Amino acid sequence: MITLIKEVGRGKRGARDLSYEEASHAAESILNGTATPVQIGAFLVAERIKMESPDELLAFIDSLRKHRITHPIEGSLDCAGPYDGRTRSFHSSLPTAFVLAACGLPTVLHASPSLPPKWGITLIDVLAALNIDAQQLPRTNWIKSAERSGVLFVPTEVWCPPLAVLRDIRQQLGLRTVYNTAEKLLRFGESPNMAVGVFHGTVFEKVTKLLMDLGVSKGIVSQGSEGSEDLPVDKRTRSYIIRDGSSELFIVDPDTYELMVENPVLDWTAHLQATIAMAVLENDAELPFLNAVLLNCAVRLWVCDRCSSIEEGVYMARHAITEGYALQKFREWKQAL
Repeated sequence: MITLIKEVGRGKRGARDLSYEEASHAAESILNGTATPVQIGAFLVAERIKMESPDELLAFIDSLRKHRITHPIEGSLDCAGPYDGRTRSFHSSLPTAFVLAACGLPTVLHASPSLPPKWGITLIDVLAALNIDAQQLPRTNWIKSAERSGVLFVPTEVWCPPLAVLRDIRQQLGLRTVYNTAEKLLRFGESPNMAVGVFHGTVFEKVTKLLMDLGVSKGIVSQGSEGSEDLPVDKRTRSYIIRDGSSELFIVDPDTYELMVENPVLDWTAHLQATIAMAVLENDAELPFLNAVLLNCAVRLWVCDRCSSIEEGVYMARHAITEGYALQKFREWKQAL
């Protein structure tokens, strides 16, 4: 491990990217306890300064995948948002998941308690506000609810225990590490489709290539709200669309679909997130939040070939909400827990 730290820690000019094999060795040393806490911290900080290469990211993802629990859901969409949560935007992927399920697209969500650097509100917090203790429920309950509703939620550190062991070191470091990306891409449902958010535009191509290397056949990579997978409705968003081994740049403009609206500035809490999510499903939400769900549903349905156009996807999503089908999916999901 010391040799690998030297290679990535020589500074911007001297540091080099590790090969997949070298990065795999580092990843396994961290997970099996061979590396000391000091070595782990030094390696993660050096990688953060150098910036992780696609091969290094792939190695860390593959090392975690060996320790994860899965429940494959055929044809599903995995929504991969930031594990450090939200501080100033709506978790639209939560109600979106039930609308997508009502439209025939099974969806996988996953999260952990909040992490650095943002320390924001995560889906774990929002579910707690809905009286769901995600960290304590048995895995069989999540699977039963997924089979009944088409929505699988995964408490990541429960289904991938090494991440729980690493939490203390990550909290003490207080910065983004390779695990902030790796944990998002574990695909607990073995989903062939993904919606992934990135924080910085400089990593678009890197993450897009990574998804294709991981075998994702259809997907969208976006610089969404706070680095999430959620497309905003108050501005255009640069994205990459992945389809069967190739990718292309795509600008999502909510104004094109008559969904452009200004977002209100709110003092977000987990309770407020939960309240607005339920308002969307109950067809009683304010326009910015309804439109956010309509836009994200429509784009994801289109990316996954469940509709012929984004306009059609908007119609499908609106119908699922107004007719109560999305709310029924949520009720089935919660009752099964």
